[in-house]
Amino acid sequence: VNADQILGLNTLDISLVRIDYAPHGDLNPPHTHPRATEILVVHEGTLYFGFVVSNPENKLFTKVLNKGDVFVFPVGLIHFKFNIGKTKAVAIAALSSQNPAQKNLLKGSPKAKATKQKLQNARNSTTPKAKTSQTKTKSTQAEKQKQKTGD
Repeated sequence: VNADQILGLNTLDISLVRIDYAPHGDLNPPHTHPRATEILVVHEGTLYFGFVVSNPENKLFTKVLNKGDVFVFPVGLIHFKFNIGKTKAVAIAALSSQNPAQKNLLKGSPKAKATKQKLQNARNSTTPKAKTSQTKTKSTQAEKQKQKTGD
């Protein structure tokens, strides 16, 4: 919600948004808010987020946020969020401007879909559950082979 939707917010320098994420990798793509600091509260579910610092290294930092966690994104910081859970995730964001704007860095880019897929692949490759289930499958197959051969 911003001053365009609720005129009473005009001159209060605040906006509020609820963001609903579908399960299994719904992405809020890399973007900035050029006129506002964002305070994000995870209301439900689990979000994987990242931001890029604007020093010469352009280093990426990532973290998993769970229900009740809060994070602050300063004005102009490039950041993204996506749902790594099997259930929906909900976040509430407060922005320090009646008109914070959002510059989506992938909008209209032919690489947008590929970037989303890379983020999802990166998440999948680091998920301990996926590695554990593969290990269990291999050990179960080895046990079955032993039973067949009588070892």
